[in-house]
Amino acid sequence: MKIYQGIRLTMVSILCAASVMVANPFLAAKAEVHPIVEVQSGYLFGATADGKWIKSDKAAKALQGETTYHVYGLTQSFGEAKGDKPKPSEEEVCSDVLTVSLSPNPDKGAIALAAPWNALPRKVQILDATQQVYVDAARDFLKTKRIDKPKVKIESILRVDLDGDGEEEVLISATNYFEKDEGAPMRSPAGSYSMVLLRQVVSGKVETQLVEGEFHAKAYVRKEDSFDAPNAYKVIAVLDLDGDGKMEIVVRSDYYEGGATTIYRCNPKKIEELLSVSCGV
Repeated sequence: MKIYQGIRLTMVSILCAASVMVANPFLAAKAEVHPIVEVQSGYLFGATADGKWIKSDKAAKALQGETTYHVYGLTQSFGEAKGDKPKPSEEEVCSDVLTVSLSPNPDKGAIALAAPWNALPRKVQILDATQQVYVDAARDFLKTKRIDKPKVKIESILRVDLDGDGEEEVLISATNYFEKDEGAPMRSPAGSYSMVLLRQVVSGKVETQLVEGEFHAKAYVRKEDSFDAPNAYKVIAVLDLDGDGKMEIVVRSDYYEGGATTIYRCNPKKIEELLSVSCGV
């Protein structure tokens, strides 16, 4: 009886250990963990592992030593940088955000990725932001958001084949808060907006989809216990961050006391938020 119990306990231990390894893929294969860092802030988004997207707290447990990253900008790679073990941000307001110190500190680039594949497999083209077809597309979309007479102000237009099927998509970043300088004001005036749009062919037709944005048909009226701090959105990178051959869209948003950066997967029928990191009051 004691022998049987001993065998049973051993089998239970093995099964428990196996279940832990399945729940935590880092224990099974640390080499498959590919961390993602926002270059300018050093914030750790998280990582990808075997096609899965891992949040920063779990990803950090797998990063115990120095890691080699490839630094990418909007249209090109900027070489390599070494990253140390993630640690809490020294900024008091964002002490819960994990950061990675990159060396040498990149003076260019948007995203650092530790992975063996080329995260920029297809060229990102910057187009003329005044092209009428895209101005019209932005205007038509704004009208669906109850902005009847929109003043279109496109900041950038990008063309890239996101999924490698030979059909190029177009990304439009447009912001108008009627400010002389760039950025977002403390309050949103009537008819103001900021958005990132995706133009792609779906079932033979060109469709315009919202990746991220906000729209203010009416001016903000201050009320008790209310808060209005509009964001300015723009695409800062288009990269294959999980190695599946398809490129994700990285959107930066800023308001007057902080901001966030979010990674999106864009399929014809669904735009999905994958990982995000933010800091602000």
